[in-house]
Amino acid sequence: MAGMLRADAVRKSFGANEVLKGISLDVAQGEVVCLIGASGSGKSTFLRCLNLLEQVDDGDIWLDDVEITDPQVDADDVRQRVGIVFQAYNLFPHLSVLSNVCLGPVKALGRARSEVEVEAMGLLDRIGLSAKAKSYPDALSGGQQQRVALVRAIAMRPQILLLDEITSALDPMLVGEVLDVIRDLRRDGMTIIMATHEMTFAREISDRMVFMADGQVEESGPPEQLFTAPQSARTAEFLARHRG
Repeated sequence: MAGMLRADAVRKSFGANEVLKGISLDVAQGEVVCLIGASGSGKSTFLRCLNLLEQVDDGDIWLDDVEITDPQVDADDVRQRVGIVFQAYNLFPHLSVLSNVCLGPVKALGRARSEVEVEAMGLLDRIGLSAKAKSYPDALSGGQQQRVALVRAIAMRPQILLLDEITSALDPMLVGEVLDVIRDLRRDGMTIIMATHEMTFAREISDRMVFMADGQVEESGPPEQLFTAPQSARTAEFLARHRG
């Protein structure tokens, strides 16, 4: 697989707190990479750096052959290509489900509303929510809102999708609804970098798992290797505590 996204020795501090201590990662087109590790290990900050929501202090990030951490690069253009979904759904409460999904493609990409609506309805139908197209977010369950947030990101046709603990705020009964959408995205060949505490799902869905600890990559490899023969004692300890 050809290289698509590369982070090289990325560092990020907030005041005196160094959160990322030289993170390097290569992700190929169509690859699904799951970031695992304890809260505070730097997973969310790293994803925000990849989307340029946080400015790196050192190191660089490349998307295809473009260094996106170059100050001259248009951050909004990068964010159209690198979608991100958070654990907080961040839907616009005053807009219907359909309008939430259509807003980005129409406003940011300049596409025709009529064309976008057809595509959006098709996406909503795929996740079982076409009947809710005219509903507003507060009429949806948490699982439904998170599925809409995923569809809203997909509607922008990103090259890469970043998922930041998107099931953490959900009732356990609703987690499966969201994970099913991610399974579909994987089958479609979407490139995904996903921070998650769902160990069983990470083992199933990922091509590679990256265990982060104290702002560094402690270990990286295929899921079966990390689960059955981890090279690091910290990896083994973490998985023993968190595996489902």
